[in-house]
Amino acid sequence: MKRYQIYQVDVFTQEKFQGNPAGVVPDAEGLDINQMQNIAREINCSETAFIFPPESSNHDFRIRYFTPTTEVPVCGHATIAALYVWAHQNNMTDFSRINIKTGAGILPIEITEKNNDYQIVMTQEKIEFGSIIEGADKELLLSAFGLTPDELHNQCPIQIVSTGHSKVLILIKSRDKLNQLSPNMNLLVKLSKHIQCNGYFVFTLDSKDTNILTYGRMFAPAIGINEDPVTGNAHSPAGAYLVQHQLMPLKGRTFHFSGVQGEAIKRTGIVDVTVHCNDQKPVQVQIGGYAVIVFQAEITIGN
Repeated sequence: MKRYQIYQVDVFTQEKFQGNPAGVVPDAEGLDINQMQNIAREINCSETAFIFPPESSNHDFRIRYFTPTTEVPVCGHATIAALYVWAHQNNMTDFSRINIKTGAGILPIEITEKNNDYQIVMTQEKIEFGSIIEGADKELLLSAFGLTPDELHNQCPIQIVSTGHSKVLILIKSRDKLNQLSPNMNLLVKLSKHIQCNGYFVFTLDSKDTNILTYGRMFAPAIGINEDPVTGNAHSPAGAYLVQHQLMPLKGRTFHFSGVQGEAIKRTGIVDVTVHCNDQKPVQVQIGGYAVIVFQAEITIGN
C-alpha cells in the first residue's frame, strides 16, 4: 500500500472557484495507467497531471495527463497546476527554469515568484497549421454550434491548429453569440472522429476591455469534456492563428495578448499569450498564468 497526495488547483486565476480546476498528483511513481485513469475519473477535473521522476538528463521530470476518460499528450492548465504545486512544495524563491517531458515533447517552463505568488509560463510545442474545415464538415460543425456563415469572422477560415494538442479554431463576430452557444455534443463527437481533432475553440475579438483581446469557449465532448472552463492549449494555437491570418498588426517580433474564457459558465480565467514571430509569421508561442490551491487530500492505493 502506498499513500499519494492529491491536489486540486484552480488555474488562470488567483481566486478560488474560478478559472480551470486541475488535479495534481505530485509524486505518482508506482501508479499504473489504470490507477491513474481511475484517479482522474474520481477527481473529475477536465485533466489531472501525474508527476514522475525524469527518464533522462534532458528534463527535470515527466508529466502524464488524464481526462476522466482518456490519456492526452499535454494540457496547458494542468501543467501550470503541476508546476504551481511543485513550486510550493519546494518553497521556490525568485526565478526558476526547468524542462518537463510530456507526450507532446520536452517543454521549457519558467516559474517566477511575484508578490508571494507564482506565475508559470510554458513554451509550447511546434506550431502546426492543419486542415481547413470546409464542405460537409463545415456544415456539420455550424449545425452543431447553431451558427450561420454570417456569424463567422469573414477574414479567417475554420482551421485545425496545434501547438502540441490540436484544436479546431472558430472565430466568430459576437461575444453575445459566444455566450449563448449550446452545442450539440453528439454531433461534435461524430465530427471529431471524422476530422481526427477533439477540441473546438470558439472565440471572438468582440471586446470592450483594452486589456483583453479575446473571449472564448472550448468544447471537447469526444474526450469527456463537454466544456472546459479555461484552456491554455486553445489560446496558444489561437495566438498563432491570429498572426498567421494577419488579424493583428505586429510591432516588433512579439505579439502579446490576454484572453478570457469561462465567462458563460461562471469559471472565468485569464490566459496570457506571447507569440514570437519571424518575417511576420508565428514561430513559437508561450502561455502563462497564475493559480491557487483549493484543497489537498491523500489516497491510499495498493499496488
